[in-house]
Parts: sequence; structure tokens; C-alpha cells
Amino acid sequence: GPRRTAMNLQACKGQSGHLKLKSGSRVLGISSSKSPLQHQLFDRVAMPYLSHKVRAKNASEKLQSVDEPDFSFGIIADIQYADIPDGHSYHGTPRFYRNAKVALRRAVSMWREGALPLSFTIQLGDIIDGNCKENAEIALDGILDELNAFGKPVYHMLGNHCLYNLDRELLHQKMEIPNLPADGGSYYFFVPHPSWRFIVLDSYDVSVPGWEPSHPRHQLALEWLQRYNPNENKNNPQGLEGVERRWVQFGGGAASPEQVAWFKQQLQEASAKKQRVMVFSHLPFQPGTAPNPCLQWNYEELLDMMRGSSCVVATFAGHAHQNGYVRDEWGIHHLVLPSVLETPPGRDCYGHIKVYSDKVKLVGTDCMMTLDMSLERKVLQKAA
Repeated sequence: GPRRTAMNLQACKGQSGHLKLKSGSRVLGISSSKSPLQHQLFDRVAMPYLSHKVRAKNASEKLQSVDEPDFSFGIIADIQYADIPDGHSYHGTPRFYRNAKVALRRAVSMWREGALPLSFTIQLGDIIDGNCKENAEIALDGILDELNAFGKPVYHMLGNHCLYNLDRELLHQKMEIPNLPADGGSYYFFVPHPSWRFIVLDSYDVSVPGWEPSHPRHQLALEWLQRYNPNENKNNPQGLEGVERRWVQFGGGAASPEQVAWFKQQLQEASAKKQRVMVFSHLPFQPGTAPNPCLQWNYEELLDMMRGSSCVVATFAGHAHQNGYVRDEWGIHHLVLPSVLETPPGRDCYGHIKVYSDKVKLVGTDCMMTLDMSLERKVLQKAA
């Protein structure tokens, strides 16, 4: 099979077992002779604070780079805030709903106060959790306030949890999403630099949530699920193998034929203007970056278009709540970024991206990976 670089990383890195802090000329160690009560107090109060300070210092040092990128921006995924007690995913992974806002506030503070100027931030979807229910609009407003404290543009995309809670049109309005199509979809593009075009795709343009049952794109989603998932319960992937397990209703979705045509046009325009392209989506495109049920339904069609165009450099997605990376044989970097929601209190999960003329660098903080990406590409040659 084709050679490719693949990496699936655990959600959080381990912490150092021993800590020494310097105060003036004195080194303060953690003595093993403390009483059990003193150890408890240190672990609960001092350690999270000190760990955050150390990480913030490291993040600040990362921002202080001697080489100047063409531009830089912040990035974050799956905040999924809700004003409810902590819980667990369907697979038993702990979820820290209220802490998500605390962690986001630290991220915004670092983006705003770091030594490297950031031009904007991208939020990869699922800004609030589906458990918000009747308080969803209040929860959304609170998280948007936190993000807007950055003081620079914030570009959003819709995730499945957004659409479980609120109407698509209301989400567009509150998130101030620019350049939306007339068909009601949530896809758009912007040009952050003359040499670059950023394309934001709508993973739920064809989906069950987000549209009225009578809407053609809701009906198309049901039609595809009926065709590709033989189970009576369309949330059940039983009997489906490999990438076919993506054909589930819960969390599943695709780009509509109209969006696919628009995407093709965007790639053509970028090529004509000699612009490089990054593609952003809530659902991942590339097998190997995330569990198969997380993949976008029509990922193959979109990948073929990207590989056939020399301008696409990288794709970024969320949804899977874990770090994932594959560089495919055409040289495109495919990244999946971890969730704020499943980051334990006192830990961090955000990053910034530095864009140069010859490379792109993701600088992750704590739970988010760091990665250097070359801009060299190959182009998929279509058979005659």
C-alpha cells in the first residue's frame, strides 16, 4: 500500500513526577516529609496553579520566535461547554463541562497576551454540548463572549452538538459567519493573506439534525443512511466494516452536491490566483486520523478534489476528541485536534498556527500536539 506518515496521539501528555521551583537564589522542592493533609492541600490547590504557570511560561516562550511567520492564528476544537455537572462519553471518557469555559478563558488570555501577534482564531465546531437543552442560547452567548474577548476575528463552523441545540439560522447570526451561500448551508471562505485561501466546509450540509424533516437535505441524509446502513436503528454500525462504519445518523453528515460544486470552484479560483489552501471542517476527511465512525460521509469525493489540486496544503478537523495526523501520499497534511471538553481541570488544550512561505507549524499547548508541516505537494493524476 502507499507509504504515509500516521500518528494517533493520546489526549494528554504525562506530567513530571518531581517539581522544583526557583525563587530568587533558592530552590524550593516538594518534600516527601509533608503530612498527608499537606500533600492533599498541595495537590488540590498549589499544583494546578503552579502547573498552569509553568505551561503558560512554556507557551509564551514558544510564541517568542526569532523567525517571523507571514501570519499566525489561534485554533481550538470541541469546547462543548454546558452548565451541568461533569459526566462521561458513551465510551466512558470523563467530560468536564463547566471547566471547558475556564480552559477556554486561559486559551484566549494566552492568544491575546502572547508575544507573537495572532491575526484571528478558528473554532472547529461543537462550541456547546447537546446537553445544554433549554439553556443552550445562554450557554452559547457565554462562550461567544469568552472568545470575543480575544479582540480579533473568530471564525466558526457548526458541529453536530451545535445543531442538536439551536436553529442553523440563529447560529449563523450569533456566530457572525461571513459570506454564507444563499442555500442556507454553513460553508464559506476567507482570505487571511494574499497568498492563502481558507475554506470552511459544512460537515452537516446533508444530515438529519440541522434541517426540518421536510427539507431536501434532511431527506437526502435519510436516503443515504437507508442505502448504506442495513440496520433498522441508523445509529447502529453493526455489520459495517472499516470506513463503512461512518454511515451512522448520530454525529454523521456530508457536503451536499451544491457544496461540492462550490468547493471545486473555490479550488479553481485559488489555483488561478496562485493561493495555497487550508481546509477546515468539523468532521475529519482522512482515514487513520480518527475512528472510522467520525469520518465525513462523502470524504472520498472531497479528498479526490483536494488531491487533484496542487493548492491544498492541509486539512483541520475536530469531532474525534483526540490528536490525529496523517500525511497522505500526495503530501497533504490531515490533522484532527483534541477537545477542550475532555481536558482535565488544570490542563490546557489549544494552539496557534504559524504560516511561512515554505512550511506551516502547529504549536500546541499541553494536550494539543505540535507539528511542523512542509508545503511540498504531489498532484493526483486522473486515469484517462
